[in-house]
Order: sequence, then C-alpha cells, then structure tokens
Amino acid sequence: MRTRRQASRGVRIEDIARAVDGVLSGSRSITIVDLKSLEDAGSHDLAYVGDDRFLALARRSRAGALLVNRPLPDFDRPQITVANPAYAAVLVVEHFFTTPYRARGVGAPIVCGRDVVMGAEPSIWPFVTLGNRVRLGARVSLYPGVFIGDDATVGDDTVMYPNVIILSRCHIGARVIIGSGTVIGSDGFGYVQHAGRHHKIPQRGSVVIEDDVELGANVTVDRATYGQTLIGRGSKIDNQVHIAHNVSIGEHTILVAQVGIAGSVTVGTHVVMGGQVGVADHIRVGDGAMIAATAGVVQDVAPGERMSGTPALPHHEALRVYTALRRLPELRQRVRELERRLAELASAAAPSPPHAVKRAMIASKAVPARRRTSSRVSG
Repeated sequence: MRTRRQASRGVRIEDIARAVDGVLSGSRSITIVDLKSLEDAGSHDLAYVGDDRFLALARRSRAGALLVNRPLPDFDRPQITVANPAYAAVLVVEHFFTTPYRARGVGAPIVCGRDVVMGAEPSIWPFVTLGNRVRLGARVSLYPGVFIGDDATVGDDTVMYPNVIILSRCHIGARVIIGSGTVIGSDGFGYVQHAGRHHKIPQRGSVVIEDDVELGANVTVDRATYGQTLIGRGSKIDNQVHIAHNVSIGEHTILVAQVGIAGSVTVGTHVVMGGQVGVADHIRVGDGAMIAATAGVVQDVAPGERMSGTPALPHHEALRVYTALRRLPELRQRVRELERRLAELASAAAPSPPHAVKRAMIASKAVPARRRTSSRVSG
C-alpha cells in the first residue's frame, strides 16, 4: 500500500513529478502546498488540465504549477506532463495531501454481541451495534449509529459512515466505502397473491459487496429471496440508488443517483447508467452498455449499446423519435390542413349522379310551363 504523508510544509515539485512518473518542465524550485481547481489555485498550489476545454481557464489560472497531457507553451510556470492529468491528480492527493489513517480504537458505549472478531487497528465510534459472530477486518472504521447484524463480515480498510445498516449474513469486502443512511440486506419486495391478499415471501438470501465498491448516501440493496444479491468489484453507486433482490451488478459499473433496478436483473461489467434510470425485472444489460438519464429499460440491452428514452431505445433511434415528437403540434396541424384540402378536391371532382341530373332537368322545364299557364288564365 502506498505510504501517505501530510504535506504541511509543502512538497517539492520534483517529488510530485517523480511520484506520478511525469516529465517536469520549468522551474524546479517551487514547493506545492495543496492541489486545487484551476479557479481556486494560488501561487503554491498545483492544478490539472483535464482536457482541451479548460485550456483558456488554465492560461488565466494563478496556479503555481500544472498537470497537463501536453506542454502549454504560453504558460510560464512549471508543468508536469503525464498521460492522464485527472488520474495523476488523484495520486498526488493520495500520496501527499491525505492524512494518514490513525486508529482511534473502540469507543464507548457500543453494543457488542457474542463471538465478535475485530481485526487490528479498528476505529469504532460510540453508539455502534455489532451482532453475534460479526467479523471485522483490519483498520475498519465504523462511525456513530452503525448497525451490523448477526454473522455479517466486513473486509479490511472498509469505512461505514454514520447510521449505515448492514443486516444479518451480509458480506462486505475490503476497501469498501458506504455513505450515511445506506441499508444493505433489507428484505426484497416479494409477495404472492392468494385469496385476495398479498402474502410475504420469506427473503432468506444475502448480499455480497465485493472489494473496492463505493456506495453513496441512502442507498438500498435488498437481500436475495434465495442465493445472493451481488455488487461486483470496483463498482461505484451514487446516492439514493435502489437495487432489488437477486440483482447482479458486474465489476466496475457506475450507477448514478436515483437509479432503480428491479428484481433479478443482471448488469454486466463497465456499464454506466445515468440518473433516474429505471430497469424492469429480469432484464439483462450487457457489458459496456451506457443508458442515458431518465431512461426506462424494458428489454434486454446488448453489450456496448447506447440507450435512451422511455421506453429505452438505441440512442440514434431515440433521437429521431424525440425530434419527431417536438414537431408533433406542427405535423398535426399540417395533417388537418391536408385533410381539408383533400375533401375540397374530392368534392369538386365528383360527377353528379344520373338520377339527380334528370330530376334537375325536369324541374327546370316544369317551372316555366306553370308560369306561362298562370299568365294566360290571369289574362
């Protein structure tokens, strides 16, 4: 594990370049005291240029040095050239500007069940509850209000923020971060209807959260009816996401805020779902798929597909549908006008029926004859 240290007196720019395997150009005498955004950085701060959109901002920045993916010729301060400046910035913060972990021990009061096993260097705050046979790895941090149920396990270096609830028989991997208010292992929403009533199906499975997963605040992960609900290694889940029973999430997948995934869905690896995506039950989402915000997924998604809209369609189709939808009032008016003109043309072109013509001719002859007879009588 990379050694961390606090850079309270500043870090030499050369040391930073070495730590990120970068190429340093410009002055080597500057010391860096922090990493900040381009807008906020001062003369002793490091900033990074994520992509070309920020070049103009970088040139105006007061930053003492920059992380860049190619040298900026009109920037007169030190630059460290790396392949991925955003990733290099993460390494700099972790290596130089993050306070090292210091175990705080076990606070009081806590509630601790039978046969609990704690790893080395715990940081357990007051008002934590540990059920029977809970197993905690090394350097686990549990903030106030955390509840961990019977027979649950937690891996090394995992952090649970205030009021996290891990219910019985759930398994949390190493280096997992769980935001405040998240509930793991709640009952899945399963009922069978009989005699006009909804009867609860016992939810007897578990939840498995693999290593290096991060769950935001107020996430809910339901336990499986049978078997397990799974969140794969390295996946990142934003606030207020709901994952239902028997869902399987692949490795390194991203779910943005308010995503809702119904029961027995299988999501592949490296999938990205935007905010408020809804996925119907028993759907399969292939590896590398991307689903745009607010989409409603009601059919399987092929690997690598881009989906959007409700119901979700391949993105290029959804764009055509959306374009047509915006023109719908205009198209409706045009259809009405075409219908009116068609009716007029049809009326003008239609011949008079034969019997109608005959009646018209008779009428035209009879009227003058009556008029003439009337004239003779009166005379």
